[in-house]
Amino acid sequence: MAARIVPFGLYALFLLIGQIVGWLGQVAGWPALSGDAVLLWLYPIKTLVVAAALAWFWRQYDELQWPPKLPVRHLMLTTAAGVLVYAAWVRMDWAWAMQGAPSSGYNPFTVDGPASYLLTAFRLCGAAIVVPIMEELFWRSFVLRYLISSRFEAIPIGTFTPISFVAVVALFGVEHDLWLAGMMAGTVYGLLLVQTRNLWACIGAHAITNFALGIHVLVTRQWSWW
Repeated sequence: MAARIVPFGLYALFLLIGQIVGWLGQVAGWPALSGDAVLLWLYPIKTLVVAAALAWFWRQYDELQWPPKLPVRHLMLTTAAGVLVYAAWVRMDWAWAMQGAPSSGYNPFTVDGPASYLLTAFRLCGAAIVVPIMEELFWRSFVLRYLISSRFEAIPIGTFTPISFVAVVALFGVEHDLWLAGMMAGTVYGLLLVQTRNLWACIGAHAITNFALGIHVLVTRQWSWW
């Protein structure tokens, strides 16, 4: 159980740390924390810590056989799902479907020099590699099956029950600022899992979505998507 919870928990902890740092800089008036640089550099640290946790627990992820084995049909479904979620996501930024005020996002180019490219690489790779593995292990490997039985490892990957499916879609949605877009993504990834019975398909689709969104951000300079 811990193998699927700890990486997600560490990621959530860094989100909390980011909020605290932002509060100390803006509200408490701590000059050292008032700029964007501290928050920008938290992301590479977060990415490395979560990646290290995933590597530490890797042998316990029986659902992630290496190398991934997806038939051509499932590869096509995975690609289509990833592109579909990206295309829908960037059109679902309605104010009523957003939690809180719009964020200024993550702009690595507020840092001068080569460091900005390092931050960009971490942001893109973190979102397209580390986050999909971490989130899919937590939501669609652990939570989805745990809601069916506390002996979740005995439940085959991709097992469908209405309650567990809807619950994970809802929880995955509220995890994101764009809650409706999050629910849409959770629905697509969940259906993909039911169809393929392979967590790698969800990870792949999630990775395609996040990578495409990252390229979208870099091309349009709409940093709020990050």
